[in-house]
Amino acid sequence: MLTTNDILTFLQNAGIRQDDKVTVHCSLRSIGKIENGADGLIDAFRNYLSDGLFIVPTHTWDTVVREHPFYDVRTTPPCIGTLAKVAAFRPDAVRSLHPTHSVAVFGKNAAEYVQGEENSASPAPVGGCLSRLYEENGKVLLIGVGHDKNTYLHAVDERLRIPDRLNPDPFVITIKDYHGNTLTSPPFHTHYTAAAHTCVSEYYPNYKEAFEYTGAVTYAMLGNALVYCCDARKMTDTLRMIWAKADRDLCISLEPVPAAYYHS
Repeated sequence: MLTTNDILTFLQNAGIRQDDKVTVHCSLRSIGKIENGADGLIDAFRNYLSDGLFIVPTHTWDTVVREHPFYDVRTTPPCIGTLAKVAAFRPDAVRSLHPTHSVAVFGKNAAEYVQGEENSASPAPVGGCLSRLYEENGKVLLIGVGHDKNTYLHAVDERLRIPDRLNPDPFVITIKDYHGNTLTSPPFHTHYTAAAHTCVSEYYPNYKEAFEYTGAVTYAMLGNALVYCCDARKMTDTLRMIWAKADRDLCISLEPVPAAYYHS
């Protein structure tokens, strides 16, 4: 069984500082049995990041859609897994008001970190919770999952203004906050890629070798799970270099990014 001490040791060995801002995408099943389950994992991360923030995506993009444009921060369940579903409704979490890509944040500055998310007009805008991992030198841990689950890369797409990433036909979403007040989003542009038959994130694994080469991603183990330890700033800078050289869309089919795009 993975114990609290095991998790703390993992974080130390992975180079995570106690004042870091860390977001996690996690397959709990891949880890194996955990002391106190999902809550135990959250408790360990939250306590270790005593001067930082622990950020768990609690996304609702699969249910808050054009045909049902409604998000209630108190009741709308996440659509992305057990850890998210537990984190979203814990009393010590502050869940953001982003209607499709909310996060549950743990830490003493959590409420400040999520302010203004109801004003998001896209999934991962510059200045939003995910995008700010760049300015904050944040980390992304992919536990038992790969880059196809690396939502931060959507924030990079938006930061770099990669073409054909947002639906040009927006819609307005009704949001209910913690007090039951009704808010209205700006015209909201969902993820969209006209040139592909699936979400662009399915092709983010194309970046794997580039991230390894630049040191943006290293690897560790947590229980039975392989963990991608990702540096948000280094991933962003790597992709900025790649897209400056790219002559085509690199994420509309499964193909490695040409090494010439990221070899300095």
